Amino acid sequence: MALHRLSPLKLKTSRPGRYLDGGGLYLQVTLNPKTGALRRSWVYRFESQGHERRMGLGSLDDVTLQEARERAAAARKLHRDGQDPIEAREAARSAKRLESAKATTFDQCASAYISAHRPSWRSAKHLNQWIESLRAYASPVIGPLPVQQVDVALVLKIIQPIWLSKNETASRVRQRIEAVLDWATASGFRAGDNPARWRGLLENLLPPTRKIRNVRHLAAMPYSDVRAFLAELRKRDRLPARALEFTILTAARTAEVLQARWSEIDFDARVWTVPASRTKAHREHRVPLSLRALELLQGLPRSGDQIFKCWQAAMLGEVPRDVTVHGFRSSFRDWCAEQTNFPREVAEAALGHVVGDSTERAYRRGDVLEKRRRLMEAWAAYCQKAAPAGEVIEIRSA
Repeated sequence: MALHRLSPLKLKTSRPGRYLDGGGLYLQVTLNPKTGALRRSWVYRFESQGHERRMGLGSLDDVTLQEARERAAAARKLHRDGQDPIEAREAARSAKRLESAKATTFDQCASAYISAHRPSWRSAKHLNQWIESLRAYASPVIGPLPVQQVDVALVLKIIQPIWLSKNETASRVRQRIEAVLDWATASGFRAGDNPARWRGLLENLLPPTRKIRNVRHLAAMPYSDVRAFLAELRKRDRLPARALEFTILTAARTAEVLQARWSEIDFDARVWTVPASRTKAHREHRVPLSLRALELLQGLPRSGDQIFKCWQAAMLGEVPRDVTVHGFRSSFRDWCAEQTNFPREVAEAALGHVVGDSTERAYRRGDVLEKRRRLMEAWAAYCQKAAPAGEVIEIRSA
């Protein structure tokens, strides 16, 4: 567009173009191609590192000619002092946002973060863990503080006292503080590095978890004892006992069984399909049902879509002392490794584990269902064998 000398009479010009006022200030008139309306705005043009840059100073409807000249003069002064006026303006706006956000506390940011991410969390348990861990450890130290004031020293004050004695808890609290602070930075409530970051920061101040963590595996029953245990369990005529037996026969996770639905069972294909929303791997998991598992389901009463209307505590009440329900998955895995020739990937797939790296999974699209069906039939047959004479498993009384 041609350049013209700006005069007060041309402020309401109806011709698109750039109308100079001098010193890099001009009025830019453009035509809205959709509505045909004219748009008039003030622009300051300057050069930075050999490139032309244009800084908007506002609409003619909101900024007078005198105000536009004052804004352009301020921008020229910054440019003469070696600053980029656009970058300086953005920095000033960021500082203003931070200033207004000083009253935003860590607890407020944590609450907002949890509310924003809550729909993506699959269970109330995960939600409660977030809330309770931050409430117990972070809030007493940094909860009422402006989130911008949280620094490395404060983060260490939270996690250092429990880093050795409760390392798993401390590690999760650190991760959650880091996530909240990242959210606060992205939301404009704080600036600078994240003081809860592990890599390159806290890893230099705390010993790594792999060197101090004392992993406590969930107590599992030896697979050689499972047969006698199941023989006693089948004598118990109550739903938690059936739920536990079904859990053992399918090597499924407790929550998957307790939330199982009749609509997920295909009796003809002998398959139970656990939806991705309820699996730990976030992938649909097809469970081949052995004849015994199918027989167990067919013997249950139906009332609504939920199969096992009982609590996890009721299932736990059916197992021997010092044994967990989840531990039967380990019993099954040990039996696979020591008593069968089934490949490792088949046993892992039966447990619903993701096997191999991303490249391997990309080429192996199937879920080895038929191979797993033979494995689960073999497991059911083993579990139904008569226990050796004299083999007695203590069962917790209800």
